[in-house]
Amino acid sequence: MLVLTRRRNESIQIGDDIEIKVIAVEGEQVKIGIEAPSHIDIHRKEIYLSIQQENSEAASTGSLEILRKLSQQIKNQ
Repeated sequence: MLVLTRRRNESIQIGDDIEIKVIAVEGEQVKIGIEAPSHIDIHRKEIYLSIQQENSEAASTGSLEILRKLSQQIKNQ
């Protein structure tokens, strides 16, 4: 892991397209701003992990049955 020290209004550049800027430091909280292309998803890690878990569950539970039902509906149209 790369560890960098930054102060308020200082940035970290990732490649050509992503800039992470320290906006404010208040006690133990740090506010950061992220500039990145719109096609790049940005999530807090706990949200990202939740999305991954939901995607995994959706892919493994009942998805085959859902596809069968959808296929049947399409055939009936």
